[in-house]
Amino acid sequence: MGDPIGTGIVKSLSRPGANVTGIHAQATDISSKRLQVLTDIVPGIRTVAVLLNQEAPFTAVALPELKIAADARGLRLELCDAGTAEQLAPCLEDAVKAGATGLTILETPLLLGLRQQIVDLAAALRLFAIYTNREFVAAGGLTSYGPDRRQLYRRAADLVDKILQGHKPADIPVEQPTKFELVINLKTAKALGLDMPPMLVALADEVIE
Repeated sequence: MGDPIGTGIVKSLSRPGANVTGIHAQATDISSKRLQVLTDIVPGIRTVAVLLNQEAPFTAVALPELKIAADARGLRLELCDAGTAEQLAPCLEDAVKAGATGLTILETPLLLGLRQQIVDLAAALRLFAIYTNREFVAAGGLTSYGPDRRQLYRRAADLVDKILQGHKPADIPVEQPTKFELVINLKTAKALGLDMPPMLVALADEVIE
């Protein structure tokens, strides 16, 4: 999950202090790295739409970090609050009218479930988008940068094994991701009229053609 401390599930990552442990999937500087990738792809980008749910606990932690990262790169953010599927199109259309040419997302379970609609809207509005995980890119999104979820699942299995061996969850540190993946969809880049930087393509963990 995004913010186990802020949501009160654990006291700290090193000592959860409750009958629970797990994987903290959000690295502290990942917002900055996503914006870096986006500006590497589209150097002239100035305004980025941020698709989010203002009421999600994770948003309260992730949004300030994203704003700091945007300020450091001279980017303006247009917030698109979408708590329901019906709010997706109007909020993204408003962001484009306000000058947004890029898109990033503060993922929630709802938004992950709506990934195909989001990807289709980004294509229709010709937004250069960077997403949180490869599932969006597999659905036709431009690119993603985030934790390798396969590694997270393997690490979660190791935590289950420790608990089954008798370790108390409260004493097992909540882990953070150590492996990240960059996924690029060249077919989508071509549809957007975008020449993907060769160096970035070479660095990608997966390229969809």
